[in-house]
Amino acid sequence: MGYELRVVRESPLAFAELAKAIAPAGFELRGSEEIVAGHGGGTHAVARWHGQLVGEPGSDWQVAQLLRLATALGARLMGEDGEVYALRDGVIEVSTGGSVVEIGKFEEIIDAGPSAWSP
Repeated sequence: MGYELRVVRESPLAFAELAKAIAPAGFELRGSEEIVAGHGGGTHAVARWHGQLVGEPGSDWQVAQLLRLATALGARLMGEDGEVYALRDGVIEVSTGGSVVEIGKFEEIIDAGPSAWSP
């Protein structure tokens, strides 16, 4: 299992609420637990539902999609070590321990698509 990012809300998210909220944001539900987003004529996994939304991103595109999903649900995107992912002035940032690191421009990352990180 890879590094997990979680979509965290103040109030719990019910599955019915999730299913209703993701479609207008451009996401689809595949099966009963996988959230996917389209790019380049295909669909790509973004998160899975197990009572909460969890993603194991393998690309900046997946991080950007998770952030977009969290925003659509009125939630925050958090890493398993407590870092917070946010969008500020069109740039994805990660805040942890008082420092902020920029990942990149949101639109450029979305346009680039889900190419995997290299080792």
